[in-house]
Amino acid sequence: MMRWQFLLGGFLLIALVAGTITRADLTEEQKKELFLKSREKMRTVASPTPEESATPRRKPKPAERPPAKKKKSPTPKPTPEPEEKPARTPRPESEETPARSAQPKETPSRRPTPSESTPPHATVASPTRPPAVKSTPAATASEPPQVIIKKSGYQQPRGLSLPFRLFGKRYNYLTRSVRNEIDRAPVLRERWRFIIVHNSGTRQGNARIFDYYHRNVRRMSNGLAYHFVIGNGSSSGNGEIEVGNRWRRQINGGHVHSDYLNNISIGICLVGDFNRTQPTRAQLDSCEELIRYLRDRCGKVERHEIPVRPHREMNPPRWATDCPGDDYPYRWFGRFR
Repeated sequence: MMRWQFLLGGFLLIALVAGTITRADLTEEQKKELFLKSREKMRTVASPTPEESATPRRKPKPAERPPAKKKKSPTPKPTPEPEEKPARTPRPESEETPARSAQPKETPSRRPTPSESTPPHATVASPTRPPAVKSTPAATASEPPQVIIKKSGYQQPRGLSLPFRLFGKRYNYLTRSVRNEIDRAPVLRERWRFIIVHNSGTRQGNARIFDYYHRNVRRMSNGLAYHFVIGNGSSSGNGEIEVGNRWRRQINGGHVHSDYLNNISIGICLVGDFNRTQPTRAQLDSCEELIRYLRDRCGKVERHEIPVRPHREMNPPRWATDCPGDDYPYRWFGRFR
């Protein structure tokens, strides 16, 4: 047994040595043929495609939308109970209290969208001025000039206007006591800008009677609505000048239907109903002396004398009046223009 094994091993050794010798003796062409045959016997494995080699990507999940908020149904407002009508309140200082003009409600402006809104770096153009209003042709001599009337906006002037008269002047109706009361009042510079002439609308009366009527019937806390009253000979002297408490205290009047004009205008009332009769000559002369004295006492307004106007030219159009009456001589006002 051992002998056969020894012989088999020897044959294998001889074959191995012979194979190496024969392989070494092979030419290049024989090696190439052996290589091609061995390659054909190799199992070819198909290479994967780029689509198969690429790892599949997960598709992104759509973003979840937040649940829509439910609109709350508007709760019905409780109906207010009818309120009791308040008691009648006293009227203000003005001659008549104007009703507030109905102004149209402003519609809320639409908010601009993000696309419409300007970016922070954009420049905003400055607003252009409105076109200037063309001035209307001058009014004829018969038509009085229009006066712009405001409800409020009075600005308190500064500094006192001191009386200064170098030579004395003789007056027929301005007594020394009346002049002293006019001069004693602490008049501020440019405090008064108009002098307005009225009629009382009654055939008789004086400052005391009108003060009682305005304080107790019209419910004016400051009493007499005018600064001065000139009598017609019925309840006071013909052409007699009475100084009201509003002038002594230098407070606004209550003779015009405008708070703004009441703050800047002096009211002079001539006793009488000038829709039926005309003012007396003494009343007109006395009023002229008073107006000229007041102009000197109050000083000029913007380098001009204080204008003198009838009440009918100063009241707002909505509250038109015929004061100081249709029979009043309106040419008389031309002396102060």
